[in-house]
Amino acid sequence: MPVIVAPESFVMVEYDQPTITAEAERIVALLGIASSDDIRIEVDEATPFGRTAVVSVDPVVLAIEGGAFEDPRHPRKLGMPQVASTLGQLLVHVYDRRDPSFGDPPADDDLNLAHRVAWDVYAMGRLDRLGIDGQRQRRLYAFRNRVGFTDVADEAFTRLWTGTDLTWEAITSLADDAAAARLA
Repeated sequence: MPVIVAPESFVMVEYDQPTITAEAERIVALLGIASSDDIRIEVDEATPFGRTAVVSVDPVVLAIEGGAFEDPRHPRKLGMPQVASTLGQLLVHVYDRRDPSFGDPPADDDLNLAHRVAWDVYAMGRLDRLGIDGQRQRRLYAFRNRVGFTDVADEAFTRLWTGTDLTWEAITSLADDAAAARLA
């Protein structure tokens, strides 16, 4: 499975293409994504922001703003936990999108923010169980900010974080129910 990281060499940040490639290959193996798939990782080193997107699932194309890979304590330097969690989350989304039983989520740019955060919680919970730090508290806070600080939200978060074999419909339903409880 060829992993292609663009650019091949970085000028504005101190990132290392072979290191990013190796981490992507490790995560692909953990997730069990078909080894014949090409994966293209396009890093925009010119922006310090952290926006990410799955551009395509066949072939796999991931768009990543440079800040998503940055070590928060060392500006412009590659942070391996950030690389692992960013690539892991995106590759889980690819894995889910390819699974017909998962459902049909909208394109990344069309996702409702609460639904995106809920899906991220589900993805990061699975990654956490595979040994990639899912940053549980950070994800809980982000989820609560989108759907409310309620007991219903906390129960939904737990179901997402510990979930296996959830569908897109189940994920959106949990997020929508939690948001509705905030308004009740």
